[in-house]
Amino acid sequence: MLEPSKSIDSSGMDEFGYTQTLDRSIGKFASFAAGVSYISILTGVFQLFYFGFSMAGPAYAWSWPIVFAGQLMVALCFAELAGRYPVAGSVYNWAKRLATGTSAWLAGWLLLLSSIMALGSVALALQLTLPQLWSGFQFIGDGTGPFDFAMNGVVLATIMITISTLINAFGVKLMTRINSVGVFVELVAAVLLILALGWHVVRGPEVFFDTAGFGEGHDLGFFGVFLIGAMASGYVMYGFDTASSLGEETKDPKRTAPKAILRAVTASFLLGGLILLFGILAAPDLTDPKVGSADGGLQHIVLSVLGGPFGKAFLVCIVVAVVVCTLSVHAAAIRMMFAMARDNNLPFSRQLSRVDPVRRTPAVAAIVIGVLAVMPLLINVMQPAIFTILSSISIVLIYLSYLLVTVPMLRNRLLGKWPGEHSDAGFSMGKWGLPVNIIAVLWGGAMTVNLVWPRPEIYNSVPPFHWYLQWGGVLFVAAVTAGGALLYRLKIRHQTGVLAEHAAAVAAHPSSGSALQATPADDRMVDTEVT
Repeated sequence: MLEPSKSIDSSGMDEFGYTQTLDRSIGKFASFAAGVSYISILTGVFQLFYFGFSMAGPAYAWSWPIVFAGQLMVALCFAELAGRYPVAGSVYNWAKRLATGTSAWLAGWLLLLSSIMALGSVALALQLTLPQLWSGFQFIGDGTGPFDFAMNGVVLATIMITISTLINAFGVKLMTRINSVGVFVELVAAVLLILALGWHVVRGPEVFFDTAGFGEGHDLGFFGVFLIGAMASGYVMYGFDTASSLGEETKDPKRTAPKAILRAVTASFLLGGLILLFGILAAPDLTDPKVGSADGGLQHIVLSVLGGPFGKAFLVCIVVAVVVCTLSVHAAAIRMMFAMARDNNLPFSRQLSRVDPVRRTPAVAAIVIGVLAVMPLLINVMQPAIFTILSSISIVLIYLSYLLVTVPMLRNRLLGKWPGEHSDAGFSMGKWGLPVNIIAVLWGGAMTVNLVWPRPEIYNSVPPFHWYLQWGGVLFVAAVTAGGALLYRLKIRHQTGVLAEHAAAVAAHPSSGSALQATPADDRMVDTEVT
């Protein structure tokens, strides 16, 4: 167990009631790279293009700027919080400052569950690209059997998660170095891909204003299928809070983390949007069924437009993007588990919060996250519909956890409890804070409803068709939320409190400053100032 000196702590962590146990070595680019790699445009856009296109055709691309506008409002709120509280497990720790203990615990619980499920989903993206690079990556059958695609995806994803576990357990320096190199490759590849696709444009932008027959027969017409297709963009543009979740390991985090959050979401919007734009304009034949199929999609367009070696070179870059995205999602999940465990807010908290004394990273949490992420993948082999439900639900849980921050933040603003300008804040929206916060809450609520809505296209898209599969999203979200709340109220809240090995010296001597204390009586984590 790492036992750092608590007599002197120049890291600033004592301000939040903790002592510095993690390795503070992340610089500005690495912090930015963490947010970019979690969003990972080359992973998300290429993984989900076929779905959005198959639902709403070329016009689905309009969902990209719409989702960006909404998520930017959330990112601005998060940047303001990151400029004040750059602590591991950012969403959980922010909710502690803004709301009740139950709400804060739920925010962490939901985001932890979603990150574990998202880790498996991201790793599965290798199946969409590696066999198109080389048929030898199809280890199971030839890809035409009823379970070849799903089983091979599980094999590739398990290998990837194992590698990610080893890297994250080894230390944050190794993870961020690999991540930074990967993100640099991803950004360069995205720019070159945009230029290459732009050079091969074969149609004008009017295609984005043509519904092309999509929506015919749907109750809500094109608007109905557009809402479904928009989920492809909603599934990509999140995770920018990762830059702040690594705040305890970042140099000058109150200034670095807010900028990293905003730059990550903006860069992802610009590059991802241009790839969508020129990809659709350069596609040789938009009526080709491969464009809207899982084994084709944007990868098929790139190979068709750029040809053999050039097209495959870009697919290699997509694989790199999937790798660093997996690393980043894994790293974020580890920090959330660590943050909750050191507050004694999880079973086996002492073990899960253990920090390796040499590498100064939560190695036990890294291994546990890796094992838990592999387990749901086995469902994908015999019943891919259930895994699709779990993947969709993971995104719903993320949006819900974000709401558990933006809603109490808005409440505090309306009650005049949100702190105004102060010298150590790294970012502030000033007078724009209230309108931005309101839009962030409205946007988060609307997206959550759209994502969880029991549509057969999402939650029951392949046989067997059962009502409980179609309602799986609603049932699962309700179960984990209600179950989590009961678990916290009946058991966890009675043990909540910073573990001794992680508590700042000031926590033991309140007269020397401020400390984060658990007060189960009124179910609130409070920051007490003693003068």
